Amino acid sequence: MKPEVLVFDDLEALSLSAAERLGVVAREAVRGRGRFSLALSGGHTPRRLYALLAEGRAGDLPWDRIHLFWGDERFVPQSDPASNFRMVREALLERIPVPPGNLHPVPVCLGSPVEAAAAYERELRAFFASEGEPAFDLALLGLGDEGHTASLFPGSPALAERHAWVAAAEAAPGIIPRSRITLTLRGLSAARAIWFLVAGAEKAPVVRILVDGSEAEAARLPAGRIGGAGPVTWFLDRAARGY
Repeated sequence: MKPEVLVFDDLEALSLSAAERLGVVAREAVRGRGRFSLALSGGHTPRRLYALLAEGRAGDLPWDRIHLFWGDERFVPQSDPASNFRMVREALLERIPVPPGNLHPVPVCLGSPVEAAAAYERELRAFFASEGEPAFDLALLGLGDEGHTASLFPGSPALAERHAWVAAAEAAPGIIPRSRITLTLRGLSAARAIWFLVAGAEKAPVVRILVDGSEAEAARLPAGRIGGAGPVTWFLDRAARGY
C-alpha cells in the first residue's frame, strides 16, 4: 500500500492537522471497539502535537477509553530530562483527565533494559490478548536523519528480531543515553495505522529516500521497514520535504 504523504508549511500546521485527525481516529475506535490504543513517539517533533491534544484541539476526547503506550524509551528514570515519559507527562498527561490505569509506560524501574523489555512485552501481550498482535489503533513515529525510528537504529541487532514485540536496544555511538527499550519491527508494524511526524531540513535527504525512493532503497533504513498491517501516513513540514 502506497503511503499517504501530507506536506505542511511548518511544524505548527503539521501538528494541528495531526491533532484534528487523531481526534477523528480516536472517536471512531472507541465507537467501534470500545477503546483507542495509541503508541506515542518521543523526541522534539511530537511535543507540539501533545500540547495541542491537551488544549482540546482534537475536540472532546474520551480519555477514559484511551490507552497510551510508548514506542520506545531511554533506560533512565522517569524524572530524567531524557525520558520520553517525562516529555509526554509535561506536554500532555498533567493536563488531561486520563485514568492512571490507562497509562502504560515502559517499566524503566527494573534492573536492566532486557528486564524492562520483557516486562513491557508481557503487558502488551495481556492488553492485546484477543488480537494476538500489538494492534495499536495508531502508532506515532519520528525519524532520525540516518533513518532510525523509535529506537531502531541502522545496524541494530533489534532489527533482526522476528518474534518479540519489544527489545532492549542501543542508540548509535555518540547518541546519549545509549541504553533503550523499543518496540520491534513486528511490534510497530502490527498497528492499524502508522503516522510518521517529521520536521526540519536536516531530515530532507532521508525523507527523499523513504518517500520517493524504491522499496529496496527504503528497506535499507529502519524506518523503511515499518508497515504492513495498516496504512502509513507521512506528516512532513516543507523543510523536511525539501521545498
